Amino acid sequence: MTPKERVLATLNHQQPDRIAVDFGATPVTGIHVLAIENLRRHYGLEQKPVRVIEPYQMLGEIDTDLMEILGVDVIGLSPGDNMFGIFNHGELKEFKTFWGQTVLLPKGFNTTIDGNGDLLIYPKGDTSVSASGKMPKTSYFFDAVLRQEPIVEEQLDPADNLEEFMPISEEDLSYWKREVDRVKNSGKAIIANMGGTALGDIALVPGLNLKAPKGIRDITEWYMSVIMRPDYIHAIFEKQVEIALQNLQKFHNTVGSDIDAIFLCGTDFGTQDSQFCGVDTLHELYLPYYKKLNDWVHAHTNWKTFKHSCGAIEPFMNSFIEAGFDIINPVQFNAVGMDPQHLKDTYGDRITFWGGGVDTQKVLSFGTPAEVKKQVQRQCEILSKNGGFVFNTVHNTQANVPIENMVAMIDTVTGFKG
Repeated sequence: MTPKERVLATLNHQQPDRIAVDFGATPVTGIHVLAIENLRRHYGLEQKPVRVIEPYQMLGEIDTDLMEILGVDVIGLSPGDNMFGIFNHGELKEFKTFWGQTVLLPKGFNTTIDGNGDLLIYPKGDTSVSASGKMPKTSYFFDAVLRQEPIVEEQLDPADNLEEFMPISEEDLSYWKREVDRVKNSGKAIIANMGGTALGDIALVPGLNLKAPKGIRDITEWYMSVIMRPDYIHAIFEKQVEIALQNLQKFHNTVGSDIDAIFLCGTDFGTQDSQFCGVDTLHELYLPYYKKLNDWVHAHTNWKTFKHSCGAIEPFMNSFIEAGFDIINPVQFNAVGMDPQHLKDTYGDRITFWGGGVDTQKVLSFGTPAEVKKQVQRQCEILSKNGGFVFNTVHNTQANVPIENMVAMIDTVTGFKG
């Protein structure tokens, strides 16, 4: 099979010739820039600065030469502007990180150092406004800087939380056409992260790309609002979905069937041990809007829809399927209730598991190569039966994963025979 055929068979729950593999196609299946540099060095590839494709988490671009070694079957496309509202595809500049690595960042990536020695990044690169992100000097990625204005209940306006969810522009559509045309003949499957369709994603709530975010921008306050201000949340979601459906139509008119899947939502619903809300709340507040988005995609396109949620989300699996999602990521099997055999037996014929190939919290980061190999082998044996499994780790591969463990993972999945 070609990579594209392999992924499409997998998504249609047919047994492919081998397990489909994704490294780097989405902001939740990526690899940290330092880990990429270590991989390139290990495999004897050209040593050059790694380009940062997602600066919030410092995820790096995986070039074609490394893609082939990793057995990658999927190419991911992201919006022109990154999480901080900085155009990510123009002129680049070299940047020296705290950990001593030289990487490539957009020219508009303007930073300062605060009094503690931490790195500050600004919305749209504008250092005249308050910083929206901070990378502590001992860290490998950014944290959001919360810029919540005082909340006056009677003055809350849902429009304030919609500033970043606007109609897609002709300029953006031209960008997407160029990006899709660039990769559509690669032979690989394509997943696109159009943006604007994530309902209540806490990574987006702080408005990292906004110079003066208004509305509810504190993450804790947002979670409280689900219970305290449901009418306000409904009003946001209703308008957001209205705009998103118009954008999806324009997006489809532009890229058509040249993409295979769309990253629809990255909202987390689970913790390590439980859920952020009950099933009733999911059905009341989220499911109707998810269903509208999924129904439109399935009625008008050939795309599969991708839902990300970390944590102990087994109680929500039937709801996600009912909402119309085709793909669930990252399959955090070390969370409560997320036994991979149970997930595969119960839901595996109705939804594709994208991720869950190895535990990144303990085994990949702190285990031995033998432990990594054993876990990858077991996960592949369970999840790959009858298709419906795209290999990736449980969320992004972090900076300091031992190279021996990464190689053990790669060798095991690329050599897996079933």
